[in-house]
Amino acid sequence: MQANRQPYWIRLAERLLSRFDKPYRHVTDLLAAAGWRMGTPTFGVVSIVLGLTGAAIGIALFRSVRPVLLSTAMLGLIPYCMLRFRLLSRQMASRLEFLPALEWFYQCYLVTGRRQIRTALQRTVEEKRLSGEIQAVFDELYRNLSVKGDDEASLRRFALAVGHVWADYFVNMLGVALSEGNDISDNLKELIQDMRKSRMDDQVERHRLLEIRLANFSPFLFLTIFLVINFRMSPEESFRYYVADPVGRGMLLNAVALIFASLLMGLYLSRRRL
Repeated sequence: MQANRQPYWIRLAERLLSRFDKPYRHVTDLLAAAGWRMGTPTFGVVSIVLGLTGAAIGIALFRSVRPVLLSTAMLGLIPYCMLRFRLLSRQMASRLEFLPALEWFYQCYLVTGRRQIRTALQRTVEEKRLSGEIQAVFDELYRNLSVKGDDEASLRRFALAVGHVWADYFVNMLGVALSEGNDISDNLKELIQDMRKSRMDDQVERHRLLEIRLANFSPFLFLTIFLVINFRMSPEESFRYYVADPVGRGMLLNAVALIFASLLMGLYLSRRRL
C-alpha cells in the first residue's frame, strides 16, 4: 500500500536505480546514517537533474566538451557532497558523546539481565540521558532493530553514523549478542576501558579534522573576495573579462573545478581520519 501511494516517477526511479546494487545500497546507507529523510530514488533523481542542468549551462556558456563535463560533474555531485558533509558533521558530534552513551548503555544492559539487547537499547533511549546527535543515533538503532528485519544493515548504518573504529567493535558485539544470545558484558567493559585510555588521541584527531574542514572552504572564500574586489573596483572591465569573454569564463570554471577537487580531497581525508 505504501509503494502504491508513491508518485510514479519515484517508483520508476527506484526500479532503474536499484539495478546498480552496490551504489544504490551505498547511498541508502549514507542517507540513513546521516539522518536524511530523503529516499534513495529522490536523491538519485535530484543528482541527475542537477547534472543535466550543469550540462545545459556548460553547453550554453562554453560549447566544448571539457567545460560541459566539468560543469556536469560538479553540479551532479553537489547532493552527494552535501550528504557526506552532513554525515561528517554527525560523526564528529556523535563521537564526542559516544563514550558516555556506551557507559550508559552498559549500565542498562546489566540492569536488564545481560542478554536483552533490544530491551537495553529501549531503556537507553527512553531515559533521555544522552545528548545531541548520539541520542538520535541510538534512537534510530533501536527503532530499526525493533521494526526492520535486517539487523546487519541497521548495525552497519549505526557504525557509519558514529564513524570510528570503536563503533565497529560495538556493533560486532551487538551482532553476536543478537544472533547467538551471548553475554557481552565483559566485552563492553573492556571496550569502555580502552576508549577511556584513548580519549586524548581523539582530542588530537578532532583538532586535525577541524583544520581540514577550514582548509576546505578557504579557497571558496578567497575566490569570492577576489571577484568582489575586482567587480567593485572595475565593474565594466571585470564583466568583460570574466563573463563576456569565453577565455575568462573558462578561467573561472577551471578555478571552481580545482577548488571543488580540493573539497573532495579534503572530504576524503576527513573520512579516512575518522
